[in-house]
Amino acid sequence: MINFVIGMAAGVGIAYLAYRVHALNRGGGIAAAILGTIVFGLAGLGWAFVLLTFFISSSGLSKFFSEQKADAEGEFAKDSNRDAVQVIANGGIAGMLAFLYAILSRLVPGSGLLPILWMGFAASLAGANADTWATELGVLNPRQPILLTSFKHVPKGTSGGVSLTGSLAALAGSGLVGGMAVLVGAFSWSPDGGLPGWIMFIIITTAGFVGSFVDSVLGATLQAVYYCPICNKQSEKHPAHTCGTTTVQVRGLSWLNNDWVNAACTLSAALVGMLLVVL
Repeated sequence: MINFVIGMAAGVGIAYLAYRVHALNRGGGIAAAILGTIVFGLAGLGWAFVLLTFFISSSGLSKFFSEQKADAEGEFAKDSNRDAVQVIANGGIAGMLAFLYAILSRLVPGSGLLPILWMGFAASLAGANADTWATELGVLNPRQPILLTSFKHVPKGTSGGVSLTGSLAALAGSGLVGGMAVLVGAFSWSPDGGLPGWIMFIIITTAGFVGSFVDSVLGATLQAVYYCPICNKQSEKHPAHTCGTTTVQVRGLSWLNNDWVNAACTLSAALVGMLLVVL
């Protein structure tokens, strides 16, 4: 019980600090506090460090290079002040896996599913980090990105656009989470699945990168994209563009916004990570 109370206090405290520095809005802070309580209070220290690695690195990047990203950022549906839906989209799968681990570890302490849940947890956050790093740093690529469906150059910030800088950033972001997962494993702060650290690193990093690729594919095909006739720009913003003009949908499914795409990224990364462990 004392560990849960300490974990809850830590989770709520970190969420409050994130709210104070405008990394989260009020709803995002509440969602992050709940997620932090689950991960910190129920799963354990190793899980907390992996979650913090994603949150601190992704939130930090969102605050950097703001001037360089200003033009492209205007086309994203939301800014770097994350709301509750964004927190759930990026961390919901990880929270569910941590909660399942907490229950199963108490009911069946020696279950072989525990290391699989751990790898899925780490892989889902690796995918979220890969996607965030690709988004935040990809706009710094000197050339315009290429749309996956047409292989034509598109404006920076276009959903489904990929670049060399963005791809390398995705790999680095995923690898950072993978490295932290291996590090906490070395201190026995995570379930021991019998895998060498370097294999765990490859699995988590690969799964996270695959998740970010799924995000890009959905962004280029099924994600709803809108058009502003006044600015002559495609955008994720709806119903109104930054200029205030009503945007018109030009492709994708109307319900599939960036939050759903982010959730698909983390889910696919978790599934790939767990599948690779099983194989």
